[in-house]
Amino acid sequence: MSAPEGRITRAQDTRIVNAMSVDVEDWYQVGAFERTIDRAGWDLCESRVERNTDACLALFERAGVKATFFTLGYVAARHPSLMRRIVAAGHELASHGWDHARVFTMTPDEFRADLRRTRDTLEDAGGVAVTGYRAPSFSIDARTPWAHPILAEEGYAYSSSVAPVRHDHYGWPDSPRFAWSPVKGSPLVELPVTTARAAGRTLAAGGGGFFRLLPFAFSRWAVGQVNRAGQPAIFYFHPWEIDPEQPRVEQAPLRSRLRHYSRLSAMEGKLEKMLRAVAWDRTDRVVARRAAA
Repeated sequence: MSAPEGRITRAQDTRIVNAMSVDVEDWYQVGAFERTIDRAGWDLCESRVERNTDACLALFERAGVKATFFTLGYVAARHPSLMRRIVAAGHELASHGWDHARVFTMTPDEFRADLRRTRDTLEDAGGVAVTGYRAPSFSIDARTPWAHPILAEEGYAYSSSVAPVRHDHYGWPDSPRFAWSPVKGSPLVELPVTTARAAGRTLAAGGGGFFRLLPFAFSRWAVGQVNRAGQPAIFYFHPWEIDPEQPRVEQAPLRSRLRHYSRLSAMEGKLEKMLRAVAWDRTDRVVARRAAA
């Protein structure tokens, strides 16, 4: 599947407005631990997602930023009052699927059922329409040609589910790097997570572990590069990334532990700095700006 790379023009204040987002999942629900912590035992794990998401809300309040909270249905079902706090603070509530199952592990029918179950739960808890979706672990790729059409049929306005890079856990390197229309005749927009170009290579630069582990100067340069091309950055992080006191999963593989736990104590300060460096807004509003351009 291919599409021309969409272009989003500069805002009237001459600054590109970038999309800030949070993937709301607990510390034990991440891809790094999916083979170590069985879903059947999730309810036995210490839940820290509510306190950590409240810390994200406080962080955005201090910075004066509105964001999108891509939230697991599993979390919304257990913390409906948290969904209401997200909405009451002026943020967008969007879907991250039910329980962080990767899209390429589902059949088309299972994916549709997952979408419906999650949206029903989010809308019941938050009291608002849910029109945005992000696949767990950016798992819409060349293996799932049916995913975008199903999202369009289910009435989603946008998806931010593609990582146009090569990675051992995910990636669709042939995807356009910027906003594109994946379904002919549908207004559905795909907003790939931000990448940068250097020395002929496409580099992951949209947040998460890359932002946590790499120098701030790299991330600021990457966002600047994208903005100078007239495009918004699509940035994300997780509530558990600002929680250095979370439990340790010592039985997980070393690479998974290094990715998950490294530099957690530095993350909140780096986020504060990034939130003030450029203009940010909710993902749905970035999509609306593109449609109005």
